Amino acid sequence: VQLQAFGGGLVQAGGSLRLSCAASGRTSRRTTMGWFRQGTGKEREFVAVITWYGGTTYSADSVKERFTISRDNAKNTVYLQMNSLKPEDTAVYYCAANVRGIASSDGSYYGNSQTYDYWGQGTEVTVSS
Repeated sequence: VQLQAFGGGLVQAGGSLRLSCAASGRTSRRTTMGWFRQGTGKEREFVAVITWYGGTTYSADSVKERFTISRDNAKNTVYLQMNSLKPEDTAVYYCAANVRGIASSDGSYYGNSQTYDYWGQGTEVTVSS
């Protein structure tokens, strides 16, 4: 599975961006897709996930009400709509795929980066104040 993330850029605080992640290769409908981010000098952190079953979503508290994750299964693409951006959202954003087909009702399962099998190359988001 190959993941290609794009859509990052420079935006002013309060602005919006939409990130996309296109999956190719041996994809399946039982693939859960997530977004993580890593700021300079910080650890990689979970942002949001959309599961393969029913499209259940989980988001980090820091982005709830501002970021929305969605997917288009026909296009093998997952999106991250980011609104009301803040300078602290500045980071490289990575998409990731979990192809294990596990249906977990524990949101923390998806927040663990070890859960994911494939990673995209990252797209940089910079939010100016």
